[in-house]
Amino acid sequence: MGKNKSALITGITGQDGSYLAELLIEKKYKVYGLVRRTSTESNERIQHLLNKIELIDGDLIDQNSIINAIKQADPDEIYNLAAQSFVKTSWQQPILTGEVTGLGVIRMLEGIKTVNDKIRFYQASSSEMFGKVHEIPQKETTPFHPRSPYGVAKVYGHYITQNYRESYGIFGCNGILFNHESPRRGIEFVTRKISNAIARIHLGLQKEISLGNLDSKRDWGFAGDYVRAMWLMLQQEKPEDYVIATGETHSIRDFLDIAFKRIDIEDWSNYVKQDPRFMRPAEVDLLLGDASKARKNLGWKPEVNFKQLVDMMVDNDIKMNKLLNK
Repeated sequence: MGKNKSALITGITGQDGSYLAELLIEKKYKVYGLVRRTSTESNERIQHLLNKIELIDGDLIDQNSIINAIKQADPDEIYNLAAQSFVKTSWQQPILTGEVTGLGVIRMLEGIKTVNDKIRFYQASSSEMFGKVHEIPQKETTPFHPRSPYGVAKVYGHYITQNYRESYGIFGCNGILFNHESPRRGIEFVTRKISNAIARIHLGLQKEISLGNLDSKRDWGFAGDYVRAMWLMLQQEKPEDYVIATGETHSIRDFLDIAFKRIDIEDWSNYVKQDPRFMRPAEVDLLLGDASKARKNLGWKPEVNFKQLVDMMVDNDIKMNKLLNK
């Protein structure tokens, strides 16, 4: 038996980072997480893991800190999940989004090239890269047409990973993940905003919820399923890019239907207000992923369906709000 593998996760305090850390710990990895010292992001999602992982200070904007972190962790695998990942914020902070979400990737790759070019690298690409879609469903070969500074920055990260793979032989994989949610989703994302508001309506803590476009459709999966795909990509013989998605699309209305039914409300029209403030400057079209390559090569498929996901999020938010409002 060789030594246990080790991994460095950027964005470990986020939704995906926390699920991935759990998965790798289960697989007996030594897990390191890169965290920004100044970050307002708290460690609440990884609180239960703090005695099982090692945190290293670093920042995707600072090349030296990345090189130091890679030297310190000496990992077999690096998962780059850190990003300014909120689409709406990318319109307000487009340059920061480019620095972190785009150039952060090349800093990681340069770090690998400098310290140890045998490290396997996972880059978190995004379905937002498809934006104004050229075909439905979207697969690995579908052209990109991003519709936000976030989507554009992700396209840069995607192509630069391919470039380092082709030019330097670095084992780099892009996972083009479609929307994936969980009870750990940030409250600023629409799915969690809904599940939390419905929990609060159920508990009598609020009366209504304001949302943007209710007809907006997404391919939504469970984050816990999607981090398994990330790990599988880095276990293959050769590095490739994969779309990870459920292949089903649902609208915000569908999400509301299931979530309100969970608290026994059939007609939710009096509880939901539409607010133009929540509309995006350029809305993406129908994002629907074709993950047949991942199914075939990785043996991956989602295990949690849409209804289970929505129910899980509402149940968790009811529990959380009860604790908060004791």
